[in-house]
Amino acid sequence: MKRIPVIGPVARSVYQRLIHPAKPFHGSEDYWIARYRNGGNSGAGSYNRLAEFKAEVLNEFVASHDIRDVIEFGCGDGNQLALARYPSYLGFDVSPHAIERCTRRFAGDAGKSFMLVHDYMGQTAQLALSLDVIYHLTEDEVYETYMRTLFGAARDYVVIYSSDIDQPNTPSAHVRHRQFSAWVRANAPGWRLLRHIPNRHPYAGDNDTGSLADFYIYGKGSVT
Repeated sequence: MKRIPVIGPVARSVYQRLIHPAKPFHGSEDYWIARYRNGGNSGAGSYNRLAEFKAEVLNEFVASHDIRDVIEFGCGDGNQLALARYPSYLGFDVSPHAIERCTRRFAGDAGKSFMLVHDYMGQTAQLALSLDVIYHLTEDEVYETYMRTLFGAARDYVVIYSSDIDQPNTPSAHVRHRQFSAWVRANAPGWRLLRHIPNRHPYAGDNDTGSLADFYIYGKGSVT
């Protein structure tokens, strides 16, 4: 029997695209709706050591700053949330199937609730979260609306976990890296970057073990 030779992450990615050609991309919302409908998950960033790193940073921040309520735009399949310790949580997503999964998974937790993002009616929280979402917003109009909603929903803090580089063209149709910090400086008066936390597991060619995303904590006060 012939064996496939051992190959690196980049070559493996090319090989997978050759044997599993990408389906036509019809926009970020349609992509995620179809992904969850077909049984897909939130991606490598919400699992294993990347998820553990994110949970460690977020749980420490919530505890040390006496955060009482959290709102998240892009709750996904809930795997990241399962590691969280938030007193009160409201999660939004574009995917009905993601919302159904989260509702079932956390049915016994009265402190967590979930809604479709199209049903957002101006709810706010002390802390607003965006985790591994911004670089998946490929359309300018969707990105603009998302950023305004994110900062508009936060009373005290916004925590973003994302890449912060301008790279509109990537090998994956559902990924578009953006320098969101420039948007914040230009469009979110009164907010300033309080802390940047580099990723403990920076990207080194394998999306399963590393990420281009770092933490960026914005606020209207100071963080110690």
